[in-house]
Amino acid sequence: MTDCIYYITIKAIMSAYTIVVPDNNVLCRICGTNDSNLKLIENFLGIPIFACGNELSVEDGDIDAVRRFRFVIDSILDEIAQGCGELSDSDLIQSVLAGAIAPCADKGRLKAADHAFFEQNSICVPGATRRVYPRTRGQAQLVAMMRKNNVVIAEGPAGSGKTFLCICEALRLVLTHKMSGIVLTRPVVEAGESLGFLPGDLKEKLDPYMRPLYDAMHAVLPRETIAKMQENSIIETAPLAYMRGRTLNDSVIILDEAQNTTREQMKMFLTRMGEGSKVFVTGDLTQIDLPRRIPSGLADAINLLGSIDGIAIQHLDAEDVVRNPLVKQIIKAYESERNEAF
Repeated sequence: MTDCIYYITIKAIMSAYTIVVPDNNVLCRICGTNDSNLKLIENFLGIPIFACGNELSVEDGDIDAVRRFRFVIDSILDEIAQGCGELSDSDLIQSVLAGAIAPCADKGRLKAADHAFFEQNSICVPGATRRVYPRTRGQAQLVAMMRKNNVVIAEGPAGSGKTFLCICEALRLVLTHKMSGIVLTRPVVEAGESLGFLPGDLKEKLDPYMRPLYDAMHAVLPRETIAKMQENSIIETAPLAYMRGRTLNDSVIILDEAQNTTREQMKMFLTRMGEGSKVFVTGDLTQIDLPRRIPSGLADAINLLGSIDGIAIQHLDAEDVVRNPLVKQIIKAYESERNEAF
Protein backbone atom coordinates (compact mmCIF):
# COMPACT_ATOMS: atom_id res chain seq x y z
CA MET A 1 0.00 0.00 0.00
CA THR A 2 1.38 3.36 -0.92
CA ASP A 3 1.45 6.24 1.51
CA CYS A 4 0.63 8.66 -1.29
CA ILE A 5 -2.98 9.81 -1.05
CA TYR A 6 -4.42 12.01 -3.73
CA TYR A 7 -6.47 15.00 -2.70
CA ILE A 8 -9.74 15.35 -4.55
CA THR A 9 -11.65 18.60 -4.96
CA ILE A 10 -15.25 18.36 -6.12
CA LYS A 11 -17.14 21.39 -7.36
CA ALA A 12 -19.98 22.47 -9.61
CA ILE A 13 -19.05 24.67 -12.55
CA MET A 14 -21.90 26.20 -14.50
CA SER A 15 -23.96 23.21 -15.78
CA ALA A 16 -21.21 20.63 -15.27
CA TYR A 17 -20.30 18.60 -12.21
CA THR A 18 -16.51 18.44 -12.04
CA ILE A 19 -13.92 16.41 -10.18
CA VAL A 20 -10.51 18.10 -10.08
CA VAL A 21 -7.53 15.75 -9.80
CA PRO A 22 -4.40 17.75 -8.83
CA ASP A 23 -2.05 14.95 -9.93
CA ASN A 24 -1.98 14.91 -13.75
CA ASN A 25 -0.29 11.50 -13.81
CA VAL A 26 -3.29 10.02 -12.02
CA LEU A 27 -5.65 11.69 -14.49
CA CYS A 28 -3.67 10.17 -17.36
CA ARG A 29 -4.00 6.75 -15.76
CA ILE A 30 -7.79 7.20 -15.45
CA CYS A 31 -8.16 8.32 -19.07
CA GLY A 32 -5.77 5.74 -20.54
CA THR A 33 -4.13 5.71 -23.96
CA ASN A 34 -6.35 7.51 -26.45
CA ASP A 35 -8.95 7.79 -23.66
CA SER A 36 -9.48 4.02 -23.75
CA ASN A 37 -10.12 3.77 -20.01
CA LEU A 38 -12.39 6.82 -20.06
CA LYS A 39 -14.50 5.13 -22.72
CA LEU A 40 -14.89 2.08 -20.47
CA ILE A 41 -16.21 4.33 -17.72
CA GLU A 42 -18.52 6.19 -20.11
CA ASN A 43 -19.97 2.91 -21.38
CA PHE A 44 -20.54 1.74 -17.81
CA LEU A 45 -22.21 4.98 -16.68
CA GLY A 46 -24.08 5.56 -19.93
CA ILE A 47 -23.16 9.25 -19.99
CA PRO A 48 -20.40 11.27 -21.67
CA ILE A 49 -17.45 12.40 -19.57
CA PHE A 50 -15.49 15.50 -20.53
CA ALA A 51 -11.78 15.74 -19.75
CA CYS A 52 -10.15 19.19 -19.76
CA GLY A 53 -6.81 19.94 -18.17
CA ASN A 54 -6.86 18.12 -14.84
CA GLU A 55 -10.66 17.98 -14.63
CA LEU A 56 -13.30 15.35 -15.36
CA SER A 57 -16.86 16.61 -15.82
CA VAL A 58 -20.40 15.41 -16.51
CA GLU A 59 -23.57 17.37 -17.03
CA ASP A 60 -25.19 17.92 -13.64
CA GLY A 61 -28.82 17.88 -14.79
CA ASP A 62 -29.29 14.22 -13.81
CA ILE A 63 -28.71 13.82 -10.06
CA ASP A 64 -28.43 10.04 -10.34
CA ALA A 65 -25.87 10.33 -13.16
CA VAL A 66 -23.76 12.71 -11.04
CA ARG A 67 -23.96 10.33 -8.09
CA ARG A 68 -22.84 7.38 -10.23
CA PHE A 69 -20.02 9.47 -11.71
CA ARG A 70 -18.72 10.57 -8.33
CA PHE A 71 -18.94 7.08 -6.85
CA VAL A 72 -17.02 5.44 -9.70
CA ILE A 73 -14.31 8.09 -10.02
CA ASP A 74 -13.83 8.24 -6.23
CA SER A 75 -13.52 4.44 -6.18
CA ILE A 76 -10.89 4.48 -8.95
CA LEU A 77 -8.92 7.24 -7.23
CA ASP A 78 -9.11 5.29 -3.99
CA GLU A 79 -7.68 2.18 -5.66
CA ILE A 80 -4.85 4.15 -7.27
CA ALA A 81 -4.04 5.84 -3.97
CA GLN A 82 -3.78 2.51 -2.14
CA GLY A 83 -1.75 0.81 -4.86
CA CYS A 84 -2.93 -1.76 -7.36
CA GLY A 85 -0.19 -4.40 -7.24
CA GLU A 86 0.46 -5.95 -10.65
CA LEU A 87 -2.82 -4.80 -12.18
CA SER A 88 -2.68 -2.61 -15.27
CA ASP A 89 -4.69 0.60 -15.18
CA SER A 90 -7.27 -0.94 -17.52
CA ASP A 91 -7.65 -4.04 -15.33
CA LEU A 92 -7.86 -1.89 -12.22
CA ILE A 93 -10.68 0.18 -13.69
CA GLN A 94 -12.53 -2.90 -14.90
CA SER A 95 -12.18 -4.37 -11.42
CA VAL A 96 -13.69 -1.23 -9.86
CA LEU A 97 -16.56 -1.25 -12.36
CA ALA A 98 -17.20 -4.93 -11.65
CA GLY A 99 -17.33 -4.13 -7.94
CA ALA A 100 -19.76 -1.29 -8.61
CA ILE A 101 -22.07 -3.67 -10.48
CA ALA A 102 -21.97 -6.42 -7.84
CA PRO A 103 -24.46 -4.91 -5.33
CA CYS A 104 -27.36 -5.21 -7.81
CA ALA A 105 -29.36 -8.40 -7.53
CA ASP A 106 -29.68 -8.57 -11.32
CA LYS A 107 -25.96 -7.76 -11.83
CA GLY A 108 -27.00 -4.74 -13.87
CA ARG A 109 -26.12 -1.10 -13.44
CA LEU A 110 -26.45 0.38 -9.98
CA LYS A 111 -29.90 1.83 -9.39
CA ALA A 112 -30.56 5.25 -7.90
CA ALA A 113 -31.50 3.66 -4.58
CA ASP A 114 -28.19 1.78 -4.51
CA HIS A 115 -26.19 4.95 -5.06
CA ALA A 116 -28.16 6.78 -2.38
CA PHE A 117 -27.54 3.90 0.06
CA PHE A 118 -23.82 3.88 -0.71
CA GLU A 119 -23.49 7.65 -0.36
CA GLN A 120 -25.52 7.67 2.86
CA ASN A 121 -23.12 5.09 4.32
CA SER A 122 -19.90 6.68 3.14
CA ILE A 123 -17.50 7.75 5.90
CA CYS A 124 -16.20 11.30 6.13
CA VAL A 125 -13.33 11.47 8.63
CA PRO A 126 -12.48 15.08 9.63
CA GLY A 127 -9.01 15.95 8.37
CA ALA A 128 -8.91 12.93 6.05
CA THR A 129 -7.43 13.16 2.59
CA ARG A 130 -10.42 11.41 1.05
CA ARG A 131 -13.97 10.30 1.73
CA VAL A 132 -14.37 6.55 2.21
CA TYR A 133 -17.07 4.87 0.15
CA PRO A 134 -18.24 1.28 0.66
CA ARG A 135 -17.63 -0.71 -2.51
CA THR A 136 -20.30 -3.40 -2.18
CA ARG A 137 -23.73 -3.65 -0.66
CA GLY A 138 -22.33 -5.85 2.10
CA GLN A 139 -19.80 -3.18 3.03
CA ALA A 140 -22.49 -0.47 2.97
CA GLN A 141 -24.67 -2.61 5.25
CA LEU A 142 -21.73 -2.99 7.65
CA VAL A 143 -21.36 0.80 7.93
CA ALA A 144 -25.11 1.16 8.48
CA MET A 145 -24.96 -1.46 11.26
CA MET A 146 -22.08 0.30 12.99
CA ARG A 147 -24.08 3.52 13.13
CA LYS A 148 -27.22 1.84 14.44
CA ASN A 149 -25.86 -0.71 16.94
CA ASN A 150 -23.51 -0.64 19.92
CA VAL A 151 -21.94 -4.03 19.16
CA VAL A 152 -21.18 -5.10 15.59
CA ILE A 153 -19.50 -8.34 14.54
CA ALA A 154 -18.11 -8.38 10.99
CA GLU A 155 -17.05 -11.81 9.71
CA GLY A 156 -15.56 -12.28 6.26
CA PRO A 157 -12.51 -13.08 4.16
CA ALA A 158 -9.31 -11.11 3.79
CA GLY A 159 -9.75 -8.07 1.58
CA SER A 160 -13.47 -7.64 2.25
CA GLY A 161 -12.88 -4.29 3.95
CA LYS A 162 -14.18 -5.18 7.40
CA THR A 163 -11.20 -3.93 9.43
CA PHE A 164 -10.67 -0.85 7.26
CA LEU A 165 -14.30 0.28 7.53
CA CYS A 166 -14.36 -0.30 11.31
CA ILE A 167 -11.20 1.80 11.72
CA CYS A 168 -12.59 4.60 9.54
CA GLU A 169 -15.90 4.70 11.42
CA ALA A 170 -14.03 4.73 14.75
CA LEU A 171 -11.89 7.68 13.60
CA ARG A 172 -15.02 9.51 12.45
CA LEU A 173 -16.71 9.02 15.82
CA VAL A 174 -13.68 10.28 17.76
CA LEU A 175 -12.82 13.23 15.49
CA THR A 176 -16.45 14.42 15.49
CA HIS A 177 -16.32 14.25 19.31
CA LYS A 178 -18.98 11.56 19.60
CA MET A 179 -16.48 9.31 21.38
CA SER A 180 -13.41 10.17 23.43
CA GLY A 181 -11.04 7.41 22.38
CA ILE A 182 -10.24 4.28 20.39
CA VAL A 183 -8.96 1.04 21.93
CA LEU A 184 -7.43 -1.50 19.54
CA THR A 185 -6.72 -5.09 20.49
CA ARG A 186 -5.88 -8.41 18.86
CA PRO A 187 -5.17 -11.89 20.22
CA VAL A 188 -1.46 -12.70 20.04
CA VAL A 189 -1.41 -16.28 18.77
CA GLU A 190 -0.08 -16.21 15.20
CA ALA A 191 3.44 -17.46 15.96
CA GLY A 192 2.66 -19.42 19.11
CA GLU A 193 4.82 -17.01 21.12
CA SER A 194 3.96 -15.14 24.29
CA LEU A 195 4.66 -11.42 24.49
CA GLY A 196 7.17 -12.03 27.28
CA PHE A 197 9.54 -13.82 24.91
CA LEU A 198 9.45 -11.10 22.25
CA PRO A 199 12.13 -8.34 22.31
CA GLY A 200 11.47 -4.72 23.25
CA ASP A 201 8.92 -2.88 25.37
CA LEU A 202 5.17 -3.51 25.16
CA LYS A 203 4.68 -1.18 22.17
CA GLU A 204 7.53 -2.83 20.25
CA LYS A 205 6.16 -6.28 21.07
CA LEU A 206 2.70 -5.31 19.79
CA ASP A 207 3.69 -3.40 16.65
CA PRO A 208 3.88 -6.42 14.30
CA TYR A 209 0.40 -7.53 15.35
CA MET A 210 -1.14 -4.07 15.16
CA ARG A 211 0.44 -3.12 11.82
CA PRO A 212 -2.73 -3.82 9.73
CA LEU A 213 -4.70 -1.49 12.02
CA TYR A 214 -2.08 1.25 11.76
CA ASP A 215 -2.02 0.84 7.96
CA ALA A 216 -5.79 1.36 7.83
CA MET A 217 -5.47 4.59 9.83
CA HIS A 218 -2.59 5.88 7.71
CA ALA A 219 -4.67 5.29 4.58
CA VAL A 220 -7.09 8.07 5.57
CA LEU A 221 -5.18 10.36 7.94
CA PRO A 222 -1.63 11.76 7.88
CA ARG A 223 0.87 9.81 9.97
CA GLU A 224 1.51 12.89 12.09
CA THR A 225 -2.17 13.04 13.08
CA ILE A 226 -2.24 9.38 14.11
CA ALA A 227 1.03 9.77 16.04
CA LYS A 228 -0.36 12.77 17.92
CA MET A 229 -3.55 10.87 18.79
CA GLN A 230 -1.41 8.02 20.15
CA GLU A 231 0.75 10.41 22.17
CA ASN A 232 -2.39 11.92 23.72
CA SER A 233 -3.78 8.44 24.48
CA ILE A 234 -6.76 9.02 22.19
CA ILE A 235 -5.70 5.86 20.35
CA GLU A 236 -4.62 3.01 22.61
CA THR A 237 -3.39 -0.45 21.66
CA ALA A 238 -3.31 -3.38 24.04
CA PRO A 239 -2.99 -7.17 23.84
CA LEU A 240 -6.24 -8.95 24.58
CA ALA A 241 -4.87 -10.43 27.82
CA TYR A 242 -4.39 -6.90 29.22
CA MET A 243 -8.10 -6.08 28.85
CA ARG A 244 -9.21 -8.12 31.85
CA GLY A 245 -10.53 -6.04 34.75
CA ARG A 246 -11.02 -2.87 32.69
CA THR A 247 -14.21 -0.96 31.99
CA LEU A 248 -13.98 1.19 28.88
CA ASN A 249 -16.38 4.13 28.79
CA ASP A 250 -17.13 6.52 25.91
CA SER A 251 -14.81 4.63 23.57
CA VAL A 252 -14.79 2.70 20.32
CA ILE A 253 -13.29 -0.71 21.12
CA ILE A 254 -12.07 -2.78 18.17
CA LEU A 255 -11.14 -6.44 18.38
CA ASP A 256 -9.40 -7.61 15.18
CA GLU A 257 -8.60 -11.22 14.19
CA ALA A 258 -11.34 -12.33 16.58
CA GLN A 259 -11.42 -15.84 15.11
CA ASN A 260 -8.31 -16.51 17.22
CA THR A 261 -10.02 -15.79 20.54
CA THR A 262 -11.29 -18.51 22.80
CA ARG A 263 -14.85 -18.49 24.11
CA GLU A 264 -13.57 -17.21 27.47
CA GLN A 265 -11.51 -14.43 25.85
CA MET A 266 -14.44 -13.27 23.74
CA LYS A 267 -16.75 -13.13 26.75
CA MET A 268 -14.11 -11.23 28.72
CA PHE A 269 -13.61 -8.75 25.86
CA LEU A 270 -17.29 -8.04 25.24
CA THR A 271 -17.92 -7.41 28.93
CA ARG A 272 -15.27 -4.64 28.99
CA MET A 273 -17.82 -2.36 27.30
CA GLY A 274 -18.76 0.60 29.49
CA GLU A 275 -21.21 3.51 29.29
CA GLY A 276 -21.48 5.21 25.92
CA SER A 277 -19.11 2.82 24.15
CA LYS A 278 -19.28 0.92 20.88
CA VAL A 279 -17.63 -2.43 20.15
CA PHE A 280 -16.56 -3.55 16.67
CA VAL A 281 -15.38 -7.15 16.24
CA THR A 282 -13.78 -8.42 13.02
CA GLY A 283 -12.57 -11.85 12.00
CA ASP A 284 -12.41 -14.58 9.37
CA LEU A 285 -13.66 -18.03 10.37
CA THR A 286 -11.68 -19.63 7.53
CA GLN A 287 -8.37 -18.54 9.11
CA ILE A 288 -8.47 -19.88 12.66
CA ASP A 289 -5.00 -20.41 14.17
CA LEU A 290 -6.17 -21.93 17.44
CA PRO A 291 -5.42 -25.58 18.24
CA ARG A 292 -8.10 -27.84 16.76
CA ARG A 293 -9.48 -28.84 20.17
CA ILE A 294 -10.22 -25.19 21.08
CA PRO A 295 -13.39 -23.68 19.51
CA SER A 296 -13.26 -20.13 18.17
CA GLY A 297 -14.77 -17.43 20.36
CA LEU A 298 -15.91 -15.61 17.22
CA ALA A 299 -17.98 -18.54 15.99
CA ASP A 300 -19.43 -18.96 19.47
CA ALA A 301 -20.36 -15.26 19.72
CA ILE A 302 -22.05 -15.30 16.31
CA ASN A 303 -24.17 -18.29 17.38
CA LEU A 304 -25.05 -16.86 20.80
CA LEU A 305 -25.54 -13.13 20.30
CA GLY A 306 -27.25 -12.62 16.96
CA SER A 307 -30.76 -12.29 18.42
CA ILE A 308 -29.90 -9.63 21.03
CA ASP A 309 -31.12 -6.09 20.36
CA GLY A 310 -28.22 -3.69 19.89
CA ILE A 311 -25.94 -6.42 18.55
CA ALA A 312 -25.60 -6.84 14.77
CA ILE A 313 -23.73 -9.44 12.75
CA GLN A 314 -22.61 -8.83 9.17
CA HIS A 315 -21.29 -11.72 7.09
CA LEU A 316 -19.11 -10.67 4.15
CA ASP A 317 -18.02 -13.05 1.39
CA ALA A 318 -15.94 -13.24 -1.78
CA GLU A 319 -18.28 -10.80 -3.53
CA ASP A 320 -17.20 -8.14 -1.03
CA VAL A 321 -13.52 -8.52 -1.93
CA VAL A 322 -12.86 -5.59 -4.25
CA ARG A 323 -9.08 -5.56 -4.60
CA ASN A 324 -7.22 -7.71 -7.12
CA PRO A 325 -9.85 -9.83 -8.97
CA LEU A 326 -7.57 -12.85 -8.52
CA VAL A 327 -8.05 -12.66 -4.73
CA LYS A 328 -11.80 -13.04 -5.21
CA GLN A 329 -11.28 -16.16 -7.32
CA ILE A 330 -8.89 -17.65 -4.75
CA ILE A 331 -11.41 -17.12 -1.95
CA LYS A 332 -14.23 -18.62 -4.01
CA ALA A 333 -12.10 -21.69 -4.71
CA TYR A 334 -11.43 -22.24 -1.00
CA GLU A 335 -15.10 -21.61 -0.13
CA SER A 336 -16.16 -24.18 -2.71
CA GLU A 337 -13.73 -26.77 -1.31
CA ARG A 338 -14.95 -26.07 2.22
CA ASN A 339 -18.62 -26.49 1.20
CA GLU A 340 -17.84 -29.78 -0.55
CA ALA A 341 -16.14 -31.05 2.61
CA PHE A 342 -19.37 -30.55 4.52
